[in-house]
Amino acid sequence: MDFLKDPRFEGIQKFEKKVWLSSPTMHGDEQRWVDDAIETNWVSTVGANINEVEKLIADYVGVKYAVGLSAGTAALHLATKLAGEKLYGQARPNAGTLQGHRVFCSDCTFDASINPVSYEDGEAVFIDTEYDTWNMSPQALEKAFEMYPDTRLIVVAHLYGTPGKMEEIKAIADRHGALIVEDAAESLGAKYKLNGQWVETGTLGNYNCISFNGNKIITGSAGGMFLTDSGEDADKVRKWSTQSREAAPWYQHEEIGYNYRMSNIIAGVIRGQIPYLDEHIAQKRAIYERYKEGLKDLPVSMNPWDEEKSQPNFWLSCMLIDEDAMAPQVRGERDYLYQSVPGKSSPQEILDALTAFHAEGRPIWKPMHMQPIYQSHAFITVEGNGRGRSNAYIAGTGTDVGADIFRRGLCLPSDNKMTPEEQEIVIKIIHRCFI
Repeated sequence: MDFLKDPRFEGIQKFEKKVWLSSPTMHGDEQRWVDDAIETNWVSTVGANINEVEKLIADYVGVKYAVGLSAGTAALHLATKLAGEKLYGQARPNAGTLQGHRVFCSDCTFDASINPVSYEDGEAVFIDTEYDTWNMSPQALEKAFEMYPDTRLIVVAHLYGTPGKMEEIKAIADRHGALIVEDAAESLGAKYKLNGQWVETGTLGNYNCISFNGNKIITGSAGGMFLTDSGEDADKVRKWSTQSREAAPWYQHEEIGYNYRMSNIIAGVIRGQIPYLDEHIAQKRAIYERYKEGLKDLPVSMNPWDEEKSQPNFWLSCMLIDEDAMAPQVRGERDYLYQSVPGKSSPQEILDALTAFHAEGRPIWKPMHMQPIYQSHAFITVEGNGRGRSNAYIAGTGTDVGADIFRRGLCLPSDNKMTPEEQEIVIKIIHRCFI
């Protein structure tokens, strides 16, 4: 379909410059600290930038220790490894710390949350999403413990910068003696009201991780952090991330290690970004509010959040089409097909229209239990086993919340450099898709 020639979009001009989903926003301060690293010759994985960034982020989030790593994925891996060691003991060099053990994981997330479980030879069990926050369902988590009572580790991600129901999830974990790895990669700067006190995401688990990937709320182009109040845990992660070198005059290794430490140059970019974190959050919230107002007359809703218990960072603004306004759409593993129906639309039609006008959107993260690599893993809903529920003779609704959000939802252009005028055109394009 040629959307530029479609009569529905008459009068709308293609953007000259691409409107991005979420691209890095540089301010100039970053160059100062990168240059300082180069001029002082501290360009490896030690230096003043790393030290300062660890201190600034620890102070901002409200933890005692932050360990700068090469990526959020590296932080998640070492957090997961550390949890496995605490639960089951030190692993052999040829085996992960979770070998033979299940881990309850957020289902609607990016696979960087989940893959570390496999790195450590564990088995991910996916916990369905709930509609209130698009995060892990506490009810499904409770059902999972009924089915697999020996499980002792939970990996929880905050999708699109919106905190999950952590008070309920932490209470369930405590009842079952389970530890929590908190994936706050997308939610730096988001807050949650826990037991009446506002705290930052990145403090809500036993082991906590954030990301500075290129599209995050602030960026280093790469990089991540492990966050903790335990000096012992911080030291262990710092050791593992530098190839587990021992205190000897030669290279001595008693544990498996990794080359996961943050570069002092990357830390320089992050150091220049940190002063703008709150400004970026305010810009992202304004984008969300403009979408909410501009789309209120359509049969759609925005990605939800608990206004009493959470303050998202609004990293990505997303939209869910009402069921009765969904036009036919099917997806394969790599391609899709949809039908244009008057008065209705589908995520793929809207995404194709945005692309035609030089704006970037994206489908909702495809749930992990639907990914080919994990289709043999258990998936738990509020009703129990979520696999094989399509038989008409099986009692219950068979509701798969994550799959439903993936089917009806999409991520909208959320770049904080997008002007209000550009966003109004995006909103107009979305409206025209429902004509």
